Amino acid sequence: MSREIRIGVILFFNTILIAVFIILLYIIPGPRWLRASDEPSDVKIIIDRVDKLYRSTTSYSEVEMKVVSEHWERTLTMNLWTEGMNRTFIYVTSPKKEEGMATLRVKSEMWNYFPKINKVMKVPPSMMMGSWMGSDFTNDDLVKESSLLRDYDATLIHPDNEEPDYYYIELVPKKETPSVWGKIIFTIRKEDYIPVTEVFYNEKGEQMRIMTFKDIRIFNGRKLPVILEMVPLHKTGQKTIIRYKDVRFDEKIDYDVFTLRNLQKRR
Repeated sequence: MSREIRIGVILFFNTILIAVFIILLYIIPGPRWLRASDEPSDVKIIIDRVDKLYRSTTSYSEVEMKVVSEHWERTLTMNLWTEGMNRTFIYVTSPKKEEGMATLRVKSEMWNYFPKINKVMKVPPSMMMGSWMGSDFTNDDLVKESSLLRDYDATLIHPDNEEPDYYYIELVPKKETPSVWGKIIFTIRKEDYIPVTEVFYNEKGEQMRIMTFKDIRIFNGRKLPVILEMVPLHKTGQKTIIRYKDVRFDEKIDYDVFTLRNLQKRR
């Protein structure tokens, strides 16, 4: 076989091998560095599920909130209505002292109503991270004005204590997002996207509070943790526990629910 023919045969087989290798890259799942586009997509799916866990086209909930401090306890019951991610209405039904107090959020605007003085007060953006009803939840926590997908940069992380059955996601507020948190870290079950813990850090990287999701039940075919326990880590003996007693999704809700007129309505 002449030298020219041998070179031609070698080049032909090299071309075939390169073509086969390129095809295999597309049809065989490769290592993570070959599939870098998967991770951002996965993170968005996971966070979107968590963002909408207690919401749907519409929702109605009956909720009990217990605020515990070192020296006293108080329990409130309330009804919540939501429409998508843009509208929330909360009405306090007990105790007698707080009965009739209400909160309305429409898109980025929020108002509180105080029946004893018959006054509606608009909550400025600077107060969204303030305490709601003296609890360890903020105004933003209760009405979900911020969206995890819209207002935070999400990254899948792998901590030293990583367990294979959970996702660990770090959320860092975007520059334009008003937030007192430097970052938030979610631990989420892989099997059903149910959150387990949510840890809040200040800008120095110190843990400030932790929310634990407990007692998973099914409402209207949707699996939910019915207990949310918020513990501030720098306040001894203090915590706030929210318990969902009933949740209904995609029921018809009168549009007038999400109006200032309804906020002041006597019931």
